[in-house]
Amino acid sequence: MNETSKKHMVFDKQHVERASRLSVAPMMDWTDRHCRYLHRLLSARTLLYTEMVTAPALVRGGALHLLDFSPQEHPVALQLGGSDPAELAQAAQIGEAHGYNEINLNVGCPSDRVQSGFFGAVLMEQPARVADCVAAMRDVVGVDVTVKCRIGVDDQNPEEILPEFLARVVAAGCERVTIHARKAWLQGLSPKENRDIPPLDYDLVHRMKGVFPNLHISINGGITSLDQAVSFLENGLDGVMIGRAAYHQPSDILCDADRRIFGDTPSSDPVQAVHQMLPYIENHVTSGGRLHQITRHMLGLFAGRPGARAWRRVLSEGATKTGAGPDLVLDALNHVSQEEPRKAG
Repeated sequence: MNETSKKHMVFDKQHVERASRLSVAPMMDWTDRHCRYLHRLLSARTLLYTEMVTAPALVRGGALHLLDFSPQEHPVALQLGGSDPAELAQAAQIGEAHGYNEINLNVGCPSDRVQSGFFGAVLMEQPARVADCVAAMRDVVGVDVTVKCRIGVDDQNPEEILPEFLARVVAAGCERVTIHARKAWLQGLSPKENRDIPPLDYDLVHRMKGVFPNLHISINGGITSLDQAVSFLENGLDGVMIGRAAYHQPSDILCDADRRIFGDTPSSDPVQAVHQMLPYIENHVTSGGRLHQITRHMLGLFAGRPGARAWRRVLSEGATKTGAGPDLVLDALNHVSQEEPRKAG
């Protein structure tokens, strides 16, 4: 590797680490490339994640289309699912070659499909295997390899197992982790219930920062506002990852994120973002795509603003129709109040 490449990589890692002060969680069926393109228009700084892509799909299935993304999405991280170190290493190489700025290992998803493939949250029971996976990926890529985990699963005692788990992945070379501050109950709760029923333990995540002061720790789970995110950062955590709130009320979370989290000005505007989406939408539909594939991610843009219901109705009713395109989006936008709501903070 020449010196220019080394300098670029150092800058890139520093940029991505700073971006991880606020990130949008990887969410299956939600954070696809169209969603991420929209989110990037709302926040230039926030770190974005793909949906989970399984290592077997890339290595054995050749499903490289799952890695498609627009250059404008940077910084963007690829989340991988898997448990075989060699296969994950191959998948990580493929992801890096496609231009992703980070490779993240899923050790948090509780779905039955994930468990049957022996990856996701069930790997909390196999810290040595997770460490082997991290080490194998780090050996073959130059971008950061990170882990997203739970505080434990089933009858595990998080106070005991989480420090051991983190110590293992740190020893394997992981420098950044995101901790979903709930247990995952693999027996008896659905994936949806696992997002709400197990109690949150934010204090435990804060204590882990005390135990591992040099580890970059982001917190995830139940966070619904920028005010909460700022509080976590002010109280010593390195990053905050927001999931459902960032998807359902993206303007509330992302439009003021660059100012409040990263110190940039000015804040972004969802009306302007809609207009910026129009060329992207036009290109998608003229290439054979359907409008609803994009606009389904835009329904919450004006949550809480006058006209939001009509915006959602026009898009929901019209975007699946043949020939629907940018004109429908402009029609929907005409129902929305153009007065920007007062910013908090």
